[in-house]
Amino acid sequence: MNRFYSGFWKALLVAAFMASTLAGVAAAQDDQCSLAVVSRLAAKGQKVCDGKLVKELAEQGHAFEQNQLGIASVLAIGPDYSDAEALKWFTRAAEKGYAPAQVNLAVMYANGWGTSPNYGAALNWLHTAAAQRFARAYTNLGILYLNGKGVHQDYTEAVRWFQLGADAGDSDAQTNLAYMYGNGLGCAKDLSAELAWYRKAAASGNPLAEHNLADMYLRGDGVAQNPAEAFRLFQRAADHGHTGARIMLGSLYDEGIGTKRDLATAYMWLSAASLGGDQRGRERLVALEARLNSAQVSEARERAQQLQFASGRQLTA
Repeated sequence: MNRFYSGFWKALLVAAFMASTLAGVAAAQDDQCSLAVVSRLAAKGQKVCDGKLVKELAEQGHAFEQNQLGIASVLAIGPDYSDAEALKWFTRAAEKGYAPAQVNLAVMYANGWGTSPNYGAALNWLHTAAAQRFARAYTNLGILYLNGKGVHQDYTEAVRWFQLGADAGDSDAQTNLAYMYGNGLGCAKDLSAELAWYRKAAASGNPLAEHNLADMYLRGDGVAQNPAEAFRLFQRAADHGHTGARIMLGSLYDEGIGTKRDLATAYMWLSAASLGGDQRGRERLVALEARLNSAQVSEARERAQQLQFASGRQLTA
């Protein structure tokens, strides 16, 4: 299972928009409000408005609402949304100096969404947001250097940016920094630092950190082996939609490690991962199906579909 954000921008896109929205909420004024369709990202007490009002505010030049429309557009929440619309709204907000939109615009340029791929533009907007000490910009700059995208691959520089993001509270930066320490990339290998940063990110509900920390407990890598704690953390990551954790959870239920053996539940979690596009547990899934009766298989599949539907809605928001 991957233990860092190797998927680069695409793996971080939803997280980037989530962090950006929350940052916008923190700085919001009384006349700013979140789109109802992305209201799950709004802070407690944040005003939620319908699309018509948000668009009116965006047209009047409010950067927060412009960024909101960009988020809705790139996620194609409605028929009137598109990548081109997202690029337009992010650009307008970014040019007003709004850091969350600057990071989102960088994501658009890096992926070539609504425009031709342009790493130069992506770097420019990330550095502009980083100059405002916006944590997500630090994190994405670290990913650029980690993967050598638009820049020469430089693990030391990646660690520097991840450290800035981690210190600023970005859980993705904390997760990637833990990975760098665990593998001695751009820094001295330090399992205690790896464990500490995974724990910090997992405490924030970061699913990859939960998965990776669970893996450490399962193998006894840098920490005392604890199958029960591994199971608990895999469960949290699986509940947050991490398909790798769902496969591991299915395996633990299948083998009775850290929990009571339950073949039907194992089949359900492996099916949920498969529905999420992760086929790495397919062989075990087929073997389990041969050991269950048709009623058990049918019920487990239905539970997996319900779980996947709920996860899909959450990720879209």
